Amino acid sequence: MLIRIHPTTPDPRQLKKVVEILRSGGVIIYPTDGVYAFGCDIQKSRAVERIAQLKGIRPEKADFSFVFDDLRHITEYTRPVDTPVYKLMKSCLPGPYTFILNANNSVPKLFKNNKRTLGIRIPDNAICRAIVAELGSPIISSSVHDEDDVVEYTTDPELIHERYKDQVDAVVDGGYGALVPSTIVDCTGSVPELIRLGAGEVDFE
Repeated sequence: MLIRIHPTTPDPRQLKKVVEILRSGGVIIYPTDGVYAFGCDIQKSRAVERIAQLKGIRPEKADFSFVFDDLRHITEYTRPVDTPVYKLMKSCLPGPYTFILNANNSVPKLFKNNKRTLGIRIPDNAICRAIVAELGSPIISSSVHDEDDVVEYTTDPELIHERYKDQVDAVVDGGYGALVPSTIVDCTGSVPELIRLGAGEVDFE
C-alpha cells in the first residue's frame, strides 16, 4: 500500500490510516528529514522482529532509534539527562540528529535484551512527527539502505514501494527523501561525543 501524505500539511485521515496499521502491528516505511526509514510501534515486538529481519540482523542485536514528536516523553524511556545535554538537544531538535542516551529499565523489557542505551530522534519532518503524535508513543526508526548504501530507490518513495511492497504493510509517500543520514551524538558519557557526522551540523564540540 502506498499512502501519499503532503509533506507540510499532513491530511489527518491519511495519518489515521497509517496509525491504524501501526496499532495493528504493521511495519511501514516513512520519510524522515534524511533517508526513508522502516518503522513500527515500539510496543509491537513481532513488528520489531520483522524490521530486524528486513535489515538482516538479530532482534536482540538491533540498534534501532526511537522517533518522538517532542522532548516531553523521552524520560519514559531514558535516564535523567544533565541540563547541558538537554539544552543541546533542545537547540538541535527537531533536526537531523540522533542523540544516544542512557536507557531506563523499560527499554530492555521492550527488546528482551540488556540494552543500556537508546538513540533518540525528533526529525524535522511534519509527517513522521504527526504520526507519532497521533499514535501516542514513539516509533522505531531504522534507515532503508541498499547493499551499496546509496541508490535511487532510497530517495524515491514509488521505487521504495516497488521494492518493498510485499515486505511491509505501507510506504508513506512524503516526497523525495535525502541520501544523507542523521548526525549521531553520544551523550552517555561526561561530554557529548560525535559518532557520525551526517546532515546535522556540529558546533558544540
